[in-house]
Amino acid sequence: MVDEFLNQDEIDALLSGSPGEKKGGLSRDDMAVLAEVSGIVATAAGNVIGMLAGRDVSADGSEYFEIPQSEMASKIDGDKVFTYTMLLNGLDGAPARLLAGERGTLVLADLMMGGDAKELPTEANDLYLSAAQEGLSQLIGSALTNLSGLLGGVRLSADSSAANLEDAAAWLPFSDLSGDAPIWVGRINLNVDGVDPFTLDIAFPVSSAVNLASKIREVTAPKEEPVGAAPPKSPAAPQPRPQPSGAVPSAPPGQVSFPPRPQSPPVDVKPVEFTQLEGSDFTGSVGNLDLIVDIPVRITVELGRTRKTIGEVLALGPGSVVELNKMAGEPVDVLVNGKLIARGEVVVIDESFGVRVTDIVSRAERIRSMGV
Repeated sequence: MVDEFLNQDEIDALLSGSPGEKKGGLSRDDMAVLAEVSGIVATAAGNVIGMLAGRDVSADGSEYFEIPQSEMASKIDGDKVFTYTMLLNGLDGAPARLLAGERGTLVLADLMMGGDAKELPTEANDLYLSAAQEGLSQLIGSALTNLSGLLGGVRLSADSSAANLEDAAAWLPFSDLSGDAPIWVGRINLNVDGVDPFTLDIAFPVSSAVNLASKIREVTAPKEEPVGAAPPKSPAAPQPRPQPSGAVPSAPPGQVSFPPRPQSPPVDVKPVEFTQLEGSDFTGSVGNLDLIVDIPVRITVELGRTRKTIGEVLALGPGSVVELNKMAGEPVDVLVNGKLIARGEVVVIDESFGVRVTDIVSRAERIRSMGV
């Protein structure tokens, strides 16, 4: 009997004209697969920006579209666009662009440098562009790692990456293609806690997007059984094993029996006695210590330490003051090969700095600090 009901594929075919009919350069199937790519980039953006900024981030990659690349400038927020250019190794060198409007670039850079994105400069300077490029580089690295899993483990990497801030008016995402050339764009809408929303875009030429979608379908498509293949056999019921001579009778069903183990001869067990060790200090030479006394070691005097974010380090310049974790007048640390052996006070000897030792660890500890 013929099924009188239409399945979803047949309904889509009737609505679109034919199965898999292309709208522009991408079919419905292509767009559905590329939606996964947009989602992967959105997840990477949320994770990386959240980690770098130390804030809660919501990233939505459900918006994607195909347009002539000449229309992309009108989709950018602002008069300038920040482009991060890549050639994707593992995808036949497919070109790709990660795009952000100037405001989104400033927000991303300011968050990376430890700011709150409240007081942004009027335009992106070299420091902000460098910080934004580093953030986008980490984002792409995370996205390609996840996309590699969707492609069955194909090793992906971004090659020949470059970042530029360009005027959006006369700009094309892919300058080697005509303005009418279609591109696929996945838009990432980002909401960072305490910051006005901004967007990032991932863009491919449609030819590269079709190739990417095809590769993903090849990996994720269910494997079909060959025509005429025999159905899998049901497992045969277990047959009782022949028992060797001397074996114990079989146990009832559902139980397992083992033959009795032979008795082991008695073993004489006595508590172990340890020699008492006395703690001692190094008062004489240790082993072959005389053989290494002429070997030079590095002595370092440490005034103090502190912790800074990457953004705070990038913001340092001539005249900046770095506050350390020690109070004025506290003794400084003397380290040998990175290990603390003494403390002392800073002195001046013939216009050179020196340290007068005020406290020192035992000779044994000093020898251990040198790996002897």
